[in-house]
Amino acid sequence: QVQFVESGGGLVQPGGSLRLSCAATGNIFSIDVMGWYRQAPGKQRELVATIGRYGRTRYADSVRGRFTISRDNAKITVDLQMNSLKPEDTAVYYCNVDPPTTWGRGTQVTVSS
Repeated sequence: QVQFVESGGGLVQPGGSLRLSCAATGNIFSIDVMGWYRQAPGKQRELVATIGRYGRTRYADSVRGRFTISRDNAKITVDLQMNSLKPEDTAVYYCNVDPPTTWGRGTQVTVSS
């Protein structure tokens, strides 16, 4: 089983940037595709971006061109650089594998003036 610890969330104004980080522990040898998900109030959790072991990336249409996912295979970490943030990006952001397993606590991102 793999556990995830997310960090880096906060309050930011529209147009601003944040960088989220995630550390994975446990049965890390089984990890192939890692990703970031988010859940806004009253909405279902959605996939934001994924990255494969060798760097292949995939993004939701709503964040493509603004968010960048990266990973460090040695440290088993995955980051999400978020630029040009919009109020609709407000959500709790979670790190997980794809397809997802056990969820961590997530990190809150709030975009508001």
